[in-house]
Amino acid sequence: MLFFFILPLAYADDILFFYRNVLHSVRVDRFHHHTVYTRQSQVYWIHVAQNVVFFIISDASSTEQHELFMQKLQQCCVMFDFYDTVTDLKSKETKRATLSELVDYVSTNRGVLVDPVYPEISTMVSTNIFRTLPPSENPDFDPEEDEPTLEASWPHMQLVYEFFLRFLENPDFQPSTAKRYIDQKFVLQLLELFDSEDPREREFIKTVLHRIYGKFLGLRAFVRKQINNIFLRYIYETEHFNGVAELLEILGSIINGFALPLKAEHKQFLMKILIPLHTAKGLALFHAQVTRKACSIISDVVRGLLKFWPKTCSQKEVMFLGEIEEILDVIEPTQFKKIQEPLFKQISKCVASPHFQVAERALYYWNNEYILSLIEENNAKILPIMFGNLYRISKEHWNPTIVALVYNVLKTLMEMNSKLFDELTASYKCDRQREKKKEQEREELWRKLDELRLQETSAIQNNSTRGRSFTGGKAYLHTFGQL
Repeated sequence: MLFFFILPLAYADDILFFYRNVLHSVRVDRFHHHTVYTRQSQVYWIHVAQNVVFFIISDASSTEQHELFMQKLQQCCVMFDFYDTVTDLKSKETKRATLSELVDYVSTNRGVLVDPVYPEISTMVSTNIFRTLPPSENPDFDPEEDEPTLEASWPHMQLVYEFFLRFLENPDFQPSTAKRYIDQKFVLQLLELFDSEDPREREFIKTVLHRIYGKFLGLRAFVRKQINNIFLRYIYETEHFNGVAELLEILGSIINGFALPLKAEHKQFLMKILIPLHTAKGLALFHAQVTRKACSIISDVVRGLLKFWPKTCSQKEVMFLGEIEEILDVIEPTQFKKIQEPLFKQISKCVASPHFQVAERALYYWNNEYILSLIEENNAKILPIMFGNLYRISKEHWNPTIVALVYNVLKTLMEMNSKLFDELTASYKCDRQREKKKEQEREELWRKLDELRLQETSAIQNNSTRGRSFTGGKAYLHTFGQL
């Protein structure tokens, strides 16, 4: 039931603890038989005798548990070099066991979060997780494709994150006390850690930030503003940030909590931040929550997506089509009427795309019953927009799967409004005939121009020959100048 909290050195039997304070006074605790220090700001080393014993917190008396809890928090501020896999192995394991004990203690006991504990917890967490992230070994690192560089000190760091979560979720947690330590600076440092390459750490930070956002009302606007800043830097400056996906997941929860009607800040956040994020590569879909909360701005969302529609990246174009379908799944018929023309002009272009995945994804809209009902209700507007490209693709597309899908779509449209379909068919054929006639006339004109050019070339050659024979070089130059 007992263990030693020791940090062995190769050259001595003593133990050195590194703390971020200066030695101020020393007293010997008669209960725990170890040296305890009060501290001031600076840096100092604590020298402790080898036979230092710390009781398990739960084995100590109730009057001693709080003091022992704080002492163990202080000792967990000792940091180790995990890139050195040989030294301090026992000490590293001892710290891991202590952190695990702290997690269990906070999770299973009530009344442990007294006021003096809050600064110690804040110091311990800050010391262990806040750090300058090293530059990526791969400058072109893509979190979705490349293997991440995992955090070497994760055996300790994971337990620190778990402890902090249990601390935030503890029934005795008092935000009014904690706000002195979990402040804007703390949150800003936490957000910077989202750029960690280790997905395990980003997942923990996401949960921690969500808990902080829920418990500290005064920090909510600051959190949203700083996330905005991260996204703006990502869009317009760096184009690199490992934690974009996790931040978007947090935003999904935040958006779900928006009250109706939406504030101007939230609408601006949507139009100025979330929509332009579509210009970045490889972003996940994140607008479904918004469209469910505010149908009045769906038209703005769709127009924003159309504004940033990708021109050269087929993968992103497929993503956009999927997102538009999610929006159409929840759109009201009155809102659909406002955006149907610009939307289906873009869908018509997608159907005509030579990239078969883009064309296929657009044609799948006709497999969605709700979208199909919207199209049927507004077929007089949509059918003329779609018909030309559909009819042409049915004759010309290189992919037989796309041709088969187009035939099914044309059949569906014909069943919706056979009269309009026949009119469009006749009109399309007439237009094609006119185009063919114009093309023939254009070819005939070029043929005549070619003949005229040949005649003029022949005349120049004849005149040049005659000029050299009878009038010499001056006559040749005169004839050439007239031409």
